[in-house]
Order: sequence, then structure tokens, then C-alpha cells
Amino acid sequence: MPATAAAARRVSGSAGVKAAPETYPDSGASTSNPTPDHVAVLLLIDLSQGAGAWIWGWSRVVFGRWLLRGVPGLALTKAMGSGHEGGFGLRPSATRQGLFLVFDSEPHADRFLADSPVLAAYRRHARELCLFKLRAVSSRGSWGGQHIAVTAAPHPGEPVAALTRASIRPSRAWAFWRFSPASEQSLARAAGCRLAAGLGEAPVLRQATFSVWNSQADMDAYARHGAHLAAIRAAQGQGYFSESMFVRFKVLRLEGRFKGRVHG
Repeated sequence: MPATAAAARRVSGSAGVKAAPETYPDSGASTSNPTPDHVAVLLLIDLSQGAGAWIWGWSRVVFGRWLLRGVPGLALTKAMGSGHEGGFGLRPSATRQGLFLVFDSEPHADRFLADSPVLAAYRRHARELCLFKLRAVSSRGSWGGQHIAVTAAPHPGEPVAALTRASIRPSRAWAFWRFSPASEQSLARAAGCRLAAGLGEAPVLRQATFSVWNSQADMDAYARHGAHLAAIRAAQGQGYFSESMFVRFKVLRLEGRFKGRVHG
């Protein structure tokens, strides 16, 4: 998909950007329609102690899609829970959550970040909140049928983020989860990984991983070796997923606190 005139000037042909073939391939976009000017926003939240904050937070996960319908410019909304201590295992976290939003333009994303009552409510109910503003530099697949357009070009040496999400076939769930402990341990030890969080729309079957890296080289070194590479090859070769998405992002904004660490 060719970029709009404004996006094309920014991207300088980013639809042709190549990523690591085993994990984050190029978007493979066609040339029939203009590319939307997608900008993504991710919130990582650790809810405050107390029943009131927990009830409020879990109502966002259950009803978030409907509660956010009035936010201008939203193309995709995903309110998610997290694994224990923000990790990737089957044990859920009582307090950690994520909210992933894709806007159809940067002004809409900036408006949300500047004065949205939704964001203000998350801040009131959170003891930790980390905020990201992102543009995709490569993208493949879909999430709930929605694609994320490539609207930025990578720059070597800059921080980069990755989102991997999948709808796991029930018949392949056990096979998929066998790889999780080794992959999580290798990610925790990976050089250059600033932050990693396990997220999920639904237990066991609809999972996502988000990570931030010091550079593209650090991310590639992790993605192309060890337990993660073994898991990706198994997933591709044995048809674990009914739908999946692999996106690499340019980090436009990063600020806040998550897992006890200040970012930004």
C-alpha cells in the first residue's frame, strides 16, 4: 500500500523495509489503496491496591472495546490483562494490564494523549503507568481483521519496539505453551532489552508480547537465536495460529514507570 503524500515524505518508501524473516517480515503491502496514517498508543498499567481500583480496571478489560467507542479516530482497540508480574505465563496478574490503541492519524493520537478523560482515569487508578507512542516500520498480519500500516522508516541505533500477538488454535495450545518458559527466560536475559510485557485478550488462547530494545541489532540478535527462534519456527511449521500479527515500531514517545523502573 503506497503511503499518502504526507506519509510518503516521512517514510521515504518504508513499505519496502525488510525485517528479520523468521519473526517480523515486511508488510508485503499492495499498491491498490492509500496507506492510513496509523499511529499506535500503548499503556502498560499496574493498578493501585484496593477493590475499587481492581474492579474499575477489570471492567476496562471486559468492556473496554465498548467504553472507548467515543474516542475520536480509533481504528483498533485492545484492552488486555497480563501474566503474573507482567510476564508471559499462564498465571494471571491481578493488577497489571495493557491498553493498545491504533489511531487513524497522529493528531488523533496526540489529542488522546493530551486531554483524554480515558487516559486521565487510568492515571488515577494506577500506581504505575507507562505510555508509548509508536509508528510501525514493518508489519505483517492482522489483529481482529485490522492491519497496521507502515508509516515510518527505521534508523539504526535508535530504540525499537516489537509487538507479537496471536490467536492460538485450541488444538495447538499445549504445544504452544510448552515453549513459553524458555522463551521468557531468554528474553529476560537478552542484551539490550529495556522492557518486556506479556499481555492477553483472553486466557490461554489470545496472547501478545510487547518489548522495547536499545537498537534493531539487539532485537535481531534475540529474534534469530535460541528459544525464541525455536518457538517461532515451530509455530510457523505446525500451524499454531489462526491469526497473528508481527509489528516493529519506531518509538516516538516513551515515559512513565513499569515493573518498578522509570522509562523515558
